Amino acid sequence: MAAEYGERGMSMAFEEAGEPIAEPVTKVGGQPVWLEEPVWPLAAKTGDPMRFIGQFRLPGERVRLGYLFMTEEETFVDGTFEVDGGENAFIVQPGGRLAPFYEVTEAATGPTHGPDHRASLSPYTPGPPDEGDVAFAREMGEEAGPQYGLECRIGGRPGWLQGEEDPEEEGEWVFAAQLDYCGMPFEVNFGDTGVGYCFYEEKTGEGRFLWQCG
Repeated sequence: MAAEYGERGMSMAFEEAGEPIAEPVTKVGGQPVWLEEPVWPLAAKTGDPMRFIGQFRLPGERVRLGYLFMTEEETFVDGTFEVDGGENAFIVQPGGRLAPFYEVTEAATGPTHGPDHRASLSPYTPGPPDEGDVAFAREMGEEAGPQYGLECRIGGRPGWLQGEEDPEEEGEWVFAAQLDYCGMPFEVNFGDTGVGYCFYEEKTGEGRFLWQCG
């Protein structure tokens, strides 16, 4: 069945599955359900395996998953928020090109955040633009668009906690998902109640991730 999230995307709520999930569906926790040979990313600073956060079904008829990892160890490692710091990875299968700023192993399993939590999806409705956006758009002779929030969502558009940080590299970058610290079923280190953002380049399948905090 095709995965379609619409122009506005879908809200995600997570519930513990009660058993390991073996299907290529959107989930957090547990272990990755690989669609090709495993490629577990390693932290740039320590060389240890990154921690698996979750996998996300990408839109379209073809089954594709984006796998999210981030360095999280007992000893604090800086730079996990940086898109190219080598301390996080968003890997797309099948056919996705690996980013150049981390190494990988062939391990199929590794550090994770506990048991599987299945994602429940529901249509997302963005809020109206705030007065400041309306006034600025009017000055520019444009119309202010809706305001996207910080909730856990898949597809649609990102709701930036700070300023916009869409990938600036050449290519057709697609917003995949965002994860709000407050909406996760386990603790993730996105700073002070931060939000993480996943992107991928449509043609190469190369992924990017960053997080922002207040």
